[in-house]
Amino acid sequence: MRRLRDLLTTRGRAFVAAGITLVLCGVGLGFTDLVRIGVLLVALPLLSGVLMRRHDLRFSLERTAVPGRVQVDEPCVVTVGIENAGGAASPLLMAEEQLDYALGDRPRFVVPRLRRGDRQEVHYTVRSHVRGRHRLGPLGVRLRDPFGLSTRVAAISGTSDVLVLPRILPLGGARPPGSGVGAEGAVPHMVALHGEDDVSIRAYRDGDDLRRIHWPATAKTGALMVRQEDRPARRRAAIVLDSRARGHHGTGSSGSFEWAVTACASVAAHLLEQGYAVHLVSDDTADDSRAATAMELDPLLDVLAMAETGSDDQFADVLQAAHPVTSSGGLVLALVTELDEELARRVASLRQPGGTALAVVLDPDGFSVARRRVARHTDELACVPVLRGAGWGVTVVGSHDDFATVWTALSGSGSRAGLEVGAR
Repeated sequence: MRRLRDLLTTRGRAFVAAGITLVLCGVGLGFTDLVRIGVLLVALPLLSGVLMRRHDLRFSLERTAVPGRVQVDEPCVVTVGIENAGGAASPLLMAEEQLDYALGDRPRFVVPRLRRGDRQEVHYTVRSHVRGRHRLGPLGVRLRDPFGLSTRVAAISGTSDVLVLPRILPLGGARPPGSGVGAEGAVPHMVALHGEDDVSIRAYRDGDDLRRIHWPATAKTGALMVRQEDRPARRRAAIVLDSRARGHHGTGSSGSFEWAVTACASVAAHLLEQGYAVHLVSDDTADDSRAATAMELDPLLDVLAMAETGSDDQFADVLQAAHPVTSSGGLVLALVTELDEELARRVASLRQPGGTALAVVLDPDGFSVARRRVARHTDELACVPVLRGAGWGVTVVGSHDDFATVWTALSGSGSRAGLEVGAR
């Protein structure tokens, strides 16, 4: 009975109710014509529903999104290919694509009659204001009789997704402050990525090219030795992201966490373009030890696309994972919320002597929806004097601060470690 009720439309149920009423009245009053009319009203929607069940709604579906990885607010064109896999021609159908709410309104379109094996392609565009992995599908189809008395709804299985990456802001020509590599002190701004190889000798390992055997060293040691040719070292940069939920305020694109994620993506793209080996140290990379490995832009953006706020314990793990990365020197950029003195000292210890460390402190009051006031002066945040005393360049930001401007100010601090940059 429930399946029948779901099959009938509101009009169909009204017909059934009116028909039953007329039958009862006709029987009670002895009017045969009323009974006949009532039987007709009941039979029409029921017959329509039975006929609707006879249609074979078997379809195969193929869905592609181009491009499959887009930045926030960039369009993505989705192509849905529908093929009739049933044994007979399909009726005219109304189709509606199920989408995650972040992708906008659900597209609706008409699927024409398809003979067995025929295929129909439909295109629509989605755009998301929220980063993350968003689901496309399944596709729902609706069949309705010409009188609108009954309807049949079916879902064509099969889903896909589109990955929405954080926005990358252009940082212009502002170059990262110079810093040493390891403990070697200052080096020129750009280290060549191509040039003569650095040659060293090591023991032979299975799979080594026999043409690289170094015969003089082999004769001297009595064991096979090979030449190991390495490229010159790249300058290193570590980006540390503070994801503590209690430290971030605001929601959506105006929230402090989204501001920090956008800043991470922007500076990572900028540093990679400058030839840096970039390490992202966050909750996700600390969990699976990816923080110790330099990342290219695409996998780094994939991590940031799925980044979420976490607990204080997770941030402790992040700092622990950051120490091996920063121990060899290089540039350190920390995007943190308000820190107590103990956490500030742990963050400050990431900077090595001779290295450059920059901190962007997201003021909770500058992102609070309830308090939306001017961010506090730098000296009001307990962590700033601690970081500045350890040789860090520091700036405090709110929701209305543009990261490109912030980065220009931080880069302009150069080797003036400890300078208060962009203070309010």
